[in-house]
Amino acid sequence: MPSPSADVAQRLARHAERVCRQYLSQGRKVGRYWCVGDVHNTPGGSLYVVLDGPRSGKWTDAATGEHGDLLDLIGLAIQASSPRDALAEARRFLGDASLPRPLSEAAPTDAVSLAQRLWRAARPLPGTLAARYLTARGVGRAVTGDALRFLPTCLHRSSAGDHRGPALLAAVTDLSGSLTGVHRTWLRADGRTKAALDPPRKALGRLLGHGVRFAGHPDLLLIGEGIETVLAARLALPEPQAVAALSACHLAAFVWPPALRQMFILRDRDPAGLWAAHKLANRAAASGLRVRVLEPTHDDFNTDLLTGGVGQLREALFAQACGG
Repeated sequence: MPSPSADVAQRLARHAERVCRQYLSQGRKVGRYWCVGDVHNTPGGSLYVVLDGPRSGKWTDAATGEHGDLLDLIGLAIQASSPRDALAEARRFLGDASLPRPLSEAAPTDAVSLAQRLWRAARPLPGTLAARYLTARGVGRAVTGDALRFLPTCLHRSSAGDHRGPALLAAVTDLSGSLTGVHRTWLRADGRTKAALDPPRKALGRLLGHGVRFAGHPDLLLIGEGIETVLAARLALPEPQAVAALSACHLAAFVWPPALRQMFILRDRDPAGLWAAHKLANRAAASGLRVRVLEPTHDDFNTDLLTGGVGQLREALFAQACGG
């Protein structure tokens, strides 16, 4: 016999589209999926819910790696304080009017405002565990400006429970420089690697079209998915402005500055990375930009840096960036 939670999740899956229209109203139906920015109902497209078939009700956020069923999604959407609150809300949605609405639903969280509060609470990077982490990844010298900060105690919520620990924060900004979101990487207590959490990274806020930006020549852009990937490439190609788009979906949808003349796209070596790089390259080329797609030897350019060093990475990138 399935547990009460499993039974409710199965019942929700039979009404997947109605659940999405109720709790993810800023999204839209695309084929057999419902697409929205995140579990906080932010406009966008990185989170998708399967609406029919054997995986009906399953959802994934391509920006953060989070995934689950519709019961999980309802709990996150209303900021439920416990699984019991999420279960009660799901049962209320399914038609049991005798169950009260959880108190946490009365104060929905605005994802951008929350991201801005987290950023204001964070510390400058130098001398922190986050700086130690970036040094361990070989990219500490590539960090410039105020795009990265450190938060000593950052809440991580998952189905396994709440965790509070140190985190590297990255500012997601739009073309005007306004902060629209933050990306969090939770760190181990010694700062040398990511914390053992699932997932260890999450993004919050309005992400689509935006990214984590590092200043450089306004005519040239170096763009990739991950922060460490982009910082590794900056060590070899320091002149262009650089952007970490944070996921394959967001790389494909990136909105570039109007003054841009040339774009270098850092492709991750996986099917999603290939799709995203070619999607962005085709969009950019159609607008008249000069485009180069740069490919790593290993899975990404941070791994190339750690494996072969700066000199070897610089030689490989220059050969691709300046080749015929």
